Amino acid sequence: MAEYDLTPVEVPRVETEFRTIQTKIPVPESLPLFERSRQSEPRAMLGQPPIVWDRAEGFTVSDPWGNRWIDWSSGVLITNIGHGHPAVVEAIREVIEKPLLASYVFAHEQRILLARELQRFAPRPEDYLVFLLSTGSEATEGCIKLAKTYARQKHGEHKKYILSFGGAFHGRTMGAQLAGGMPHLKAWIGDGDPSFIQVPFPDGFYIPDTSFDVLLQTLQQRGIRGEQIAGMMTESFQGVGPDFFPQPYVDQLMEFCREHDIVTIFDEVQAGFGRTGKDFAFEHYGVKPDLIACGKGVSSSLPLAAVIGRKGIMNLYPPGSMTSTHSGSPIPVAATLANLAEYRRGRYADNAAQLGPLLASRLQDAASRYPDVCGQVNARGLVAGIKIVKPGTRTPDPATAQQINYSCFRKGLLMFAPVGVGGECVKIAPPLCITEAALRESLDVLDESLAEVLGNRG
Repeated sequence: MAEYDLTPVEVPRVETEFRTIQTKIPVPESLPLFERSRQSEPRAMLGQPPIVWDRAEGFTVSDPWGNRWIDWSSGVLITNIGHGHPAVVEAIREVIEKPLLASYVFAHEQRILLARELQRFAPRPEDYLVFLLSTGSEATEGCIKLAKTYARQKHGEHKKYILSFGGAFHGRTMGAQLAGGMPHLKAWIGDGDPSFIQVPFPDGFYIPDTSFDVLLQTLQQRGIRGEQIAGMMTESFQGVGPDFFPQPYVDQLMEFCREHDIVTIFDEVQAGFGRTGKDFAFEHYGVKPDLIACGKGVSSSLPLAAVIGRKGIMNLYPPGSMTSTHSGSPIPVAATLANLAEYRRGRYADNAAQLGPLLASRLQDAASRYPDVCGQVNARGLVAGIKIVKPGTRTPDPATAQQINYSCFRKGLLMFAPVGVGGECVKIAPPLCITEAALRESLDVLDESLAEVLGNRG
């Protein structure tokens, strides 16, 4: 990921109901802060558009110098009910003033209430339990541990493989990256662990053949049989796109897992709690996972994650043997309870479902003007992405994707840096509270930026 240019540039002033740009971009006064960051933090912490966040409310983000952006990042798919929702703020304040700031895994009432609340999101609540953690990476690692433990105890040591997909992102800790499908992110591990295997994800673009036979052929080439696989882990949509499974593929995948007693793990850290127009994105496929990894939008704010899993798998470990220092920590728990109550009351998934067709159609229209450069558009609910490629190819073009991203930033539309297998995807994920008027305005900004950057390249 390339760093953004920190040279302040005069840009057209913007003053609308939702956007305000009244300084050079980046703001000259912000440069000492970025320099201080360089002196104190590793360069790996850089790489996002050069904004200093000062205030975030609803679907807008403001800096200290009077500029305001429509947010298409939701932090990083975190703030599903919006930034700084008053109900979440008040819940946090109440716990701080009590005070109750840390509890390890000693019981407190709200932790127990939250586990019950998350249970309600399971396919059959009475069959599932909830394990609270702090981050999405912890949740995916917990799922891996549980799947391998179940397979080993029930079938023996030969059943050891974790099957996942090329292009997958499950977190930045070692186990999560072993399961991940982007080799450059885990090169640091060296030889890795041969019990983690990836097969091509049927995205229909980089992998044109979307038949299930590709998975079977890949396993055959690796000399791996279905009865040796402990768990199958996939993002419900791949964050690099978003990329979704074709329905026939996922039907055959689940049948394959049932046939071989493979634990099915759906990573909903990005996708959960309304992002695609349903509580969980796996619901679009009509499946019932054994384990569900949650994070980000579960709280719309503070760090909290969870594994929601079948009782027979979740109860494999005895008391005290699968805990985390901040499991169910009181302040994130309070924020999450408030978030989930507001999520249900405010019908945020419905808003995503209603605005999704507008987002998808406008992006398809925009991309159709530059068909040689906009390689693929994917959208469902309020998550979408445009893959930017070198003209007439399927080769990622991260430099051009970043130019589009930065052009939007200068006009008052904020996204995180492009993602994708090659950094080529312009990712769109506004808070689920965004209004139709704000979404239309932000799509107009994207249209302007595509014209500005791509010009006659399409």
